[in-house]
Amino acid sequence: MDERTLLWTAVKAADAKRAENIVALNMKGISLVADYFVICHGNSDKQVQAIANEIKDKSGELGITVKRFEGFNEAKWILVDLGDIIVHVFHRDERTYYNLERLWGDAPVENIESVISQ
Repeated sequence: MDERTLLWTAVKAADAKRAENIVALNMKGISLVADYFVICHGNSDKQVQAIANEIKDKSGELGITVKRFEGFNEAKWILVDLGDIIVHVFHRDERTYYNLERLWGDAPVENIESVISQ
């Protein structure tokens, strides 16, 4: 599986459930954990769970097994580990608190505008 295809699948899945402020960070050479981080948020526990489930389901349709799926019951910060891509689905307030974009501020931001709905 091409990692770009998986990245776009995760971004589209998040967008399909109306995730807000979707950001894809290129972590190559910055983190040993993954090549890309996708960060987004929802405005309610149910929306956060729906976003994470959609990412899991769409990845599964491509034959990708989710390696880790953490935080689902609490729905404040759900981590979806797809191997080379890790998706962080936050509740809005938690995203502001943890501010991963600032923490990983040296990571280049991928242009995802072409794959999300306007």
